[in-house]
Amino acid sequence: MLKVQFLGTGTSQGIPVIGSHHPVNFSTNSKDKRLRSSVLLSKHGKNLTIDCGPDFRYQMLRANVRNLEGILFTHEHNDHVLGLDDTRSFIHFAQKPMDIFACPRTLGEIKTRFPYAFAEEKYPGAPSFTEHILDGSAFEFAGFVIEPLPILHGKLPIYGFLIDKKFAYITDASFISEEILEKIKNVDALVLNALRKVEKHHSHFTLEEALEITSIVEPKQAYFTHISLTLGFHDEVQAELPENIFLAFDGLEIEI
Repeated sequence: MLKVQFLGTGTSQGIPVIGSHHPVNFSTNSKDKRLRSSVLLSKHGKNLTIDCGPDFRYQMLRANVRNLEGILFTHEHNDHVLGLDDTRSFIHFAQKPMDIFACPRTLGEIKTRFPYAFAEEKYPGAPSFTEHILDGSAFEFAGFVIEPLPILHGKLPIYGFLIDKKFAYITDASFISEEILEKIKNVDALVLNALRKVEKHHSHFTLEEALEITSIVEPKQAYFTHISLTLGFHDEVQAELPENIFLAFDGLEIEI
């Protein structure tokens, strides 16, 4: 059984947003408090995360994660990679480098932002990584069957992931090809980004667009993530959705 925990379901700024006076910022509902988007995948005592943003340390502590086998990166934007230094504890206790999976462009950006982690001579305690290049081919790692899903984030090619042929995770998408839609048809669970209700965005699906994609894929269940303030209050939006479609929230756990 695959267990999925939503570590964060917010946009690059999270919710609350610094300096914002939007009403959602002041909600007392815990479901309206959103860290940067990421999920934890667990099976047979092994753990992976998809992305590793600036809230990574707190997310790992909150979820009580004691071991982490690897990290899958969708792309290199800061809200998806900036927590990488906080893998040091996992690396220390496991006594081996952390396995990271990304396309060549994303790996290059990671090396630019964390040059000390890839230096020939490292200072004591610096993190170390085993790099795996994603080229779109399916592979197995730590008991998970992983298939990268090429999608577009505006004009930027990025990856979603199909896990064990039953869980599809797609965030920061603005375009999904017919080929990929067919590949994830009827999955048990689909996660999709839904930034705001109807106002178009150049690099993210709106709620309206996410619902359209979901109607094509026809998953057993769908969960929307990468949510901004302007989508509205969690409970109000949830009440408007079909019975098998949910707004994800931080800490939500599902089993597939």
